[in-house]
Amino acid sequence: MIIIAFSNKTSKILPNILCRRLKHVAPIVPRDDKLILFQFVKRGHVEKMVLHMRDIKILKTHGWKFVYIDGAAVPTDFNPYTTYSCVDLTKRAIGIRDWRIQTPWALYKNLHK
Repeated sequence: MIIIAFSNKTSKILPNILCRRLKHVAPIVPRDDKLILFQFVKRGHVEKMVLHMRDIKILKTHGWKFVYIDGAAVPTDFNPYTTYSCVDLTKRAIGIRDWRIQTPWALYKNLHK
């Protein structure tokens, strides 16, 4: 299972201009009894944060939206440090190769199909 977290808040200038409804996306991957959130900062710099289910509830109260993908696993060749955006990071984590998905809102719509 992979959890995809969407937010409508960001401190970056370019996503505030280009992205309409949702401005940021981050994949959450379960490892052992913890959840690892891959936070894209800039190209070549991805922060890994350890979360628990309590943290997911806190993020929900602050406006984050979550999409749960059952049965999905991170590909074995997943390298988060070669991605160029948060959307690219998430697409590689769940195995989507559609070039037309470039914004968090487009990814959100694609996952709800």
